[in-house]
Amino acid sequence: MRVPLSLMALLAALLSTASVPASAEGGPAWDVCIGLTSTPDERVKACSTVIDTRSETGQRLAGAYCSRGHGLTENRELDAALADLDEAVRLDPTYACAFNNRGRVYSFKRDYDRAIADYDQAIKLDPSLALAYSNRGESRFNKGDLDGAFADFDAAIKRDPNYATAYANRALVYYRKHDMAHALADYTVRIKLAPDLLAFIDRGNVYRDSEQLDRAAADYGEAIRVAPTDARGWRNRGMIRLYQGDNKGGLADYDKALQYDPADVFSWNNRGQARMRLGDKQGAIADFRKALELKPGLQTAQESLKRLGAL
Repeated sequence: MRVPLSLMALLAALLSTASVPASAEGGPAWDVCIGLTSTPDERVKACSTVIDTRSETGQRLAGAYCSRGHGLTENRELDAALADLDEAVRLDPTYACAFNNRGRVYSFKRDYDRAIADYDQAIKLDPSLALAYSNRGESRFNKGDLDGAFADFDAAIKRDPNYATAYANRALVYYRKHDMAHALADYTVRIKLAPDLLAFIDRGNVYRDSEQLDRAAADYGEAIRVAPTDARGWRNRGMIRLYQGDNKGGLADYDKALQYDPADVFSWNNRGQARMRLGDKQGAIADFRKALELKPGLQTAQESLKRLGAL
């Protein structure tokens, strides 16, 4: 799982607008404002039009603030997002969306207790809201409460059996508890529901740590297939190939990884290892020096340069 402040990437942040009533008179701005496919910038612009023109009132106006707050959160304009979500709560204190989305802002601010309190209220107002359970699980996870996080992710899945992110999050809890079999099962469901880059990398990491290297390499290969210009699939498979003694294959993968992410220090270091094993002394030295340029004091690079007589 990519918890909120990391790759979290890792974790989906969907807008809860299901309870916002739709109507024909809303107009184009309203449709974009609450549209689940709108980008954060589109959402902010359209919701601003709705808010500034006061074309909506009541819960629909609260929905516009809630939706704009979501867009601002995605753009990491957290103080502005918090102001919008406070206003959404003021306009309609029975609206679960506002509490759920405000909880995300507090989570990004690392104020997990306030985040959990808002998710509690969102769940109280709408016990069917799987997203609020999953979000609360993230905050509990970030506080180190693995059992509480597990219970929330489990609850999210029970309320929405097709909620891919909840499976990924529960899988990470299993992984942290060293329950690799259940972690693999949840990541496999995640892949069936949403076979994207992170899904394959996450399951590949479990295979790697379970010493199932061929399966790990296969998953990283799938990550490359679905996202060929993302360095993560290449560098993860490159590492497995080096583990397996396929130095030429590892070198080729790290060439690709560095093509797409030339700032990754460990790709430079690991490509240096591949070159050193293949007898390319000067190429290895150049790679290890680049690794040290990016991360001064990197012990593995220093030790390798000493073995090569270059430090």
